[in-house]
Amino acid sequence: MTLAGLVLGLALALVLLPRWCEDMLRTGLVRQNWRGATLAFPLGALLISVSLLALAPLAVLDDRADLDLLEPELRRWFGFIVGVALLGLLDDMLGRGVEGDTPRGWRGHAAAVISGRLSTGAIKAVGAFGLAAFAVSGRGREDLDYVADLLLLLLATNFFNLLDLRPGRVEKVVVLLLAGLCVGAWTVLPLELLGIFIGPILAGAALTLRERAMLGDAGANLVGAVAGVALIVTLGDDARLIALAIVVALTVYGEFRSISEAIERLPILRSLDRLGRVSEPAAGSHRGPRESGRS
Repeated sequence: MTLAGLVLGLALALVLLPRWCEDMLRTGLVRQNWRGATLAFPLGALLISVSLLALAPLAVLDDRADLDLLEPELRRWFGFIVGVALLGLLDDMLGRGVEGDTPRGWRGHAAAVISGRLSTGAIKAVGAFGLAAFAVSGRGREDLDYVADLLLLLLATNFFNLLDLRPGRVEKVVVLLLAGLCVGAWTVLPLELLGIFIGPILAGAALTLRERAMLGDAGANLVGAVAGVALIVTLGDDARLIALAIVVALTVYGEFRSISEAIERLPILRSLDRLGRVSEPAAGSHRGPRESGRS
């Protein structure tokens, strides 16, 4: 058992992320959040950067010193996780367009593609599909299991993007998910396998909760990819199908209704969602069912 990736990733993130966020604010890499506060953006790009910095010494020592610092299965999933985060970064940087002229939703992106316009959402969707298909290939799975794994990766990534409407929300959900998987399966495999990503995510939560930075699509995609991979490597076949059904139901709900409204109606979820935040919105700042503000 090795948690070297988690420990190193967390340590580097705690040292580097606050300084990097200050530099982003100084150089104008910012965006307004759901309350109108100006925050460093996108934090997801910094989380991936820290993960890559942590990987550098671990990969060398793992191979040359034979220290078993990285799970061998990380090679399979690494490309998917980093790739979807970078697709999210593409959306963060190029996906805004002219105010009022940015494609939104599946129909908006489809119309943009048909008319020959740039649609980063369409690029992200197709690119994520390719990365997920590549990641789950070559595992000797039956057709149904292969499709289930593919869909679970894609929909988990997308669902965490839908969740990213309040500070710290996606980080709390992935922590609860990882805790449930580790306790339920009595294993630390997800932490060993994905530690170089989980460490920076945990450190980054301190910045998002205090409204110093926003994850962006890069960060939400990163967290969703980590969640999807954790589900696949931990759950058995039947449990994966159940997980897929739950993610499908939540995704459909999130596409047509307000997840934030649903959370606000349930006291336990509302308290958990607000836990650790520095502030709450003023009265009258409620958003509609298709909330456009990010965390």
